[in-house]
Amino acid sequence: MTFSLRFLFLLSIAAFAIACEERTPIPRPRAYPRVIYPQKAYQLFDKNYCAFTFEYPKYAEVQQDTGQNGLKPENSCWFDLFYPGFDCRVYCTYSQIGSGKTFDKLKSDAFELVDWHNKKANYIEEEPINRGSDLQGMVFSIDGPAATPFQFFITDTKKHFFRASLYFKTKIRPDSLAPVYDFVKKDMRKMIETFKWN
Repeated sequence: MTFSLRFLFLLSIAAFAIACEERTPIPRPRAYPRVIYPQKAYQLFDKNYCAFTFEYPKYAEVQQDTGQNGLKPENSCWFDLFYPGFDCRVYCTYSQIGSGKTFDKLKSDAFELVDWHNKKANYIEEEPINRGSDLQGMVFSIDGPAATPFQFFITDTKKHFFRASLYFKTKIRPDSLAPVYDFVKKDMRKMIETFKWN
């Protein structure tokens, strides 16, 4: 075997060995799906099973709570605003004050439900709602990896108590959810601004 043939033979063996070498995969950077935001447009929530009205987005669906496992909801005016494009829900409950449910008890329950998120929350900001004597309440903005970033309640302190809370059906990642959360939060603020008792 001549020198040049030996050289070519060794070179091809080296090239084959390099080509067959097992490579360690390099992980790709994490990416999130592109979110398409619908144009803001609202419609009136005016259902015969509820004692109030408000404006909600046209891209959300009202889904009345019909109960689970054979149990009926406490009130026929329990419903969700479902956002199919974001896979999130605004859970809405209504209670009549009286008949075993005092205003103080309902208010205490609302604060207790928010306080439960203190384990994960970095900060909870409370903002009072005061639109006259028959529309009062509190907005809770919950910062950090808590299950719900935004809740509120509205009441007239005599007959009506309405509560709403936002939940996303995904692992809690406040940074990646922030744009969607801000988008839905504006809709919830619109609910508060346009809320009226019948």
